[in-house]
Amino acid sequence: MPSNQFPLGALPSRFKRERLLIIGCGDVGQRLVRVQRHVRVVALTSSPERVGALRAQGVTPVVGNLDEPASLQRLAGWATRVLHLAPPPLQGSTDPRTLALTRLLMRRSAPRSVVYGSTSGVYGDCAGAWVDESRMVNPITPRAQRRVDAEARVRHLGRLRSSAVRVSVLRIPGIYASDREGGTPRERLLRGTPVLAREDDVFTNHIHADDLARACQLALWYGKPQRTYNVNDDSQLLMGDYFDMAAGLYGLPKPPRIGRTQAQTELPAMQLSFMSESRRMVNKRMKRELRLQLRYAQVEDGLR
Repeated sequence: MPSNQFPLGALPSRFKRERLLIIGCGDVGQRLVRVQRHVRVVALTSSPERVGALRAQGVTPVVGNLDEPASLQRLAGWATRVLHLAPPPLQGSTDPRTLALTRLLMRRSAPRSVVYGSTSGVYGDCAGAWVDESRMVNPITPRAQRRVDAEARVRHLGRLRSSAVRVSVLRIPGIYASDREGGTPRERLLRGTPVLAREDDVFTNHIHADDLARACQLALWYGKPQRTYNVNDDSQLLMGDYFDMAAGLYGLPKPPRIGRTQAQTELPAMQLSFMSESRRMVNKRMKRELRLQLRYAQVEDGLR
């Protein structure tokens, strides 16, 4: 890891290596940091209490907030690569945070590549069909609409720079890992939360957090210009079968099955929203262009 003793924008020529800026350096961002070599990493954080922990990982923290664009100014023109993993706000149909970031990146020298972590929810309900990156977006929920807006913002950045900035959009399904907070279905199984009856069930998609971090890293260096990638494993599971499989691994009772009508009266709106969309994502482009070899090709591999 290059030295962090020089302020941003004041690196001597011998230290002018690749410079990665991570926006939203949570679990996945920190997994990516652990596999970086010969790259100086700066992470934007809105929490001053995280500064020490980030420094301990060899990261230069910069305290700022996407909701306060003036706090971002010292980052302008600094990065050669940008990984944007910060979520949109919780309300509205647009993402002003991504707008603030793209305006910042248009100032001074542009980065060579920008990778944005979006969601597979932008496809909406596909009735269990196979879905590749050529499918039109059809966001149903406000949170998916905000992601579509963010995708458009980062693509616009690439077009403004005459494709000098290679923008990659990663469409990410459910992230899991045994060492990730809330990263397994164990707690839900312990609560006995019901799942849909087979005749009402939906297909669900997954990616292990380690494989996602590697996909982010590969997209930063190998992603094609203005390209979208589905980032998911090879599993093809109905949601109920996923929880049944996990219950078997953990030695817990399988969740009860209920019909959709009953679920609409018993389950929270957030859980119902995930049970209202069914799709099977195709990951051939990710494997072919990013050359990602999945370490956890099946969910069962990563939950063991």
